[in-house]
Formats: sequence, structure tokens, C-alpha cells
Amino acid sequence: MKVGYARVSTVGQSLESQIEQLIEYGCEIIYMEKESGKKTDRQDLDNARKALRKGDKLVFTKIDRLARSVRDLHNIAIELEAEGEGNKKRPFQIEQ
Repeated sequence: MKVGYARVSTVGQSLESQIEQLIEYGCEIIYMEKESGKKTDRQDLDNARKALRKGDKLVFTKIDRLARSVRDLHNIAIELEAEGEGNKKRPFQIEQ
């Protein structure tokens, strides 16, 4: 299953174009939020991660929608790896 994640930083921004791209790509579930990438506690990103099962793909339109920096991306990848090992969910893929 393809699990989509869309994020904009402010309430005034639109998620519409990201959602359209994720639907076109075939995402069956899309988690979306209006939160700053500075926040490390993003509820819908956490929900998307929890929804992943073995063989699933986490899909996002641009890398800056998932992570704010290389360090943030690295931390997310390590956390996903640890969650997968603990829940027997690996391997799943991350796609941009």
C-alpha cells in the first residue's frame, strides 16, 4: 500500500497540489497537516508512520515536506528503521 504524507508550514498555505500528486501516484491513504517543519512532534507524520506495514511505501512530494534538514531526515529514517524492527514491518520503502 502507498501511504502519502503532505505538509504545509502555515494555515494560509494549500495542501491541494500535494494531495493531487499523491492521488495521481496511487496513494490509498493520505495524511496531511499544517505544521511547521521545525516541529519534531508532527501528529499526522506519526500517524502515517504507524500506518506502515511490511511492503508499504511512505510517499511524499518533496523531501522538504518530510524533513527540514539532512539531520532531521536521518533521524526520521533511523526511527522508521527501529519501528519496523520492533513491529516486524520492514521492509517498506520511502518514495519521493
